[in-house]
Amino acid sequence: MSFSLTLAHFRTAILNMEKGKEILDKSERGDYARRMYENLKINKLIEKQRQVSSQFTDVRRGANKRYEVRDAGMSAFAVFLTQTPSFLAHQRDMQLRKGQSNAESLLELDKLPSDNQIRNLLDVVDPRETAEMYRYGYEELERAGILEGYRSYANQLLIVMDGTEYFSSQKLHCEACSQQELSNGKTRYFHSVLIPVIAQPGNEHVIVLEPEFIVPQDGHEKQDCENQAIKRWIERHGEYYGRRRVTLLGDDLYSHEPNCRLLRKYHLHFILVCKPDSHKELYQTANFLADNGVLGTKIIRRWTGKHAEIDTYHYANQLPIRAGTDALQVNWVELTTTREDTGQILFKNAWMTDFVINDTNVEAIVRDGRTRWKIENENNNVLKTKGYHLEHNFGHGSQHLSALLLSLNLLAFLFHTILDLVDERYRAIRLKLRVRRTFFTDLDALLRYFIFSSWQAVFDFMYKGLQLDSG
Repeated sequence: MSFSLTLAHFRTAILNMEKGKEILDKSERGDYARRMYENLKINKLIEKQRQVSSQFTDVRRGANKRYEVRDAGMSAFAVFLTQTPSFLAHQRDMQLRKGQSNAESLLELDKLPSDNQIRNLLDVVDPRETAEMYRYGYEELERAGILEGYRSYANQLLIVMDGTEYFSSQKLHCEACSQQELSNGKTRYFHSVLIPVIAQPGNEHVIVLEPEFIVPQDGHEKQDCENQAIKRWIERHGEYYGRRRVTLLGDDLYSHEPNCRLLRKYHLHFILVCKPDSHKELYQTANFLADNGVLGTKIIRRWTGKHAEIDTYHYANQLPIRAGTDALQVNWVELTTTREDTGQILFKNAWMTDFVINDTNVEAIVRDGRTRWKIENENNNVLKTKGYHLEHNFGHGSQHLSALLLSLNLLAFLFHTILDLVDERYRAIRLKLRVRRTFFTDLDALLRYFIFSSWQAVFDFMYKGLQLDSG
């Protein structure tokens, strides 16, 4: 959904809210919308990030506090916001040459700690201390009406969950590392994280939410680790998001009875991948229904422009998720897509859900379930390969440093997403430059050689330089 559609939806909502009052004229509606977006402007986002950083844990005692922990936190965040590893070095050099720098004007940083000082100060900071910033982003997007444009089937927000590694080494490690014994007798040390995002079919922007870090005591197997992490995330945030009409999407690792019961406890809906090998009882029941001709079926023929494809939906409600009379009952749907002329299977997958399935909604439920791939393409893949260097070791530390830096990187991604949604000039520049890395490379050069009074001045300079004001 485009930003223009979101804004139109929001302005319509404003009109409907004013019961018993005169209809707002066009200029008043525009002013109201601009006020609602004010807290999502980059200067407000940075102001909030500074406030969050000022609350970071500081274990130092005495008067040896030349640099505040806030300075260290904002300095590290600046690297990810600009996606320029050398940003701080360039700004220190600029401060020496010109007596001022963009670190000061754009991020209010008059004192720039060294890289080692930043790592030392931040190593003790638990990444959960950044949670307030994720929640701020969500609530301001909600308040501005933007999240209403993300709603899908049954007026639900879709939260996609998936785990990913962001550090791996056979030498460097810390007390928070998970371990894997390799066949060659060596040990691989690694960090993993569960990253939830709000996604929507057909919408290129995903909105990152509070991550959950996978820790050593979670277990050695991927399934054990991710299952423990998702349980913690649901227990920490389930009550909050359960009040906001949310459906959780995930792969087969999450589609087990304890997770489903926990989701229902917090009034969270779910659409989870469901494979035959891990749900034998459920599939035995589905196969029995199929053999007796009572399995729900819907067939749709589509023309792709080159050939016809057949979508065959099979579904059933109230199937046992496992063996036993006390098993949770779930609803199940399977989609098989074949090429009409050859019979070749192009796609096949199945999901379990708590939504009652029928011919009317089966397509919408499957469409939402298939949205899970977005976390790989619009989130994890972007973070790893499109400029955010998710798997790069920016600093490992001995306690929390690696996880904290990962969280700051995710917050930078959130900032960029918000700007794409609410800042017309930023969005126009990104659209013109097309490739993320090109944008960051240009930004790096500008901030290295020129001093700007504000982020708006940076965007105005790029906007005019690309001659976007003449279009």
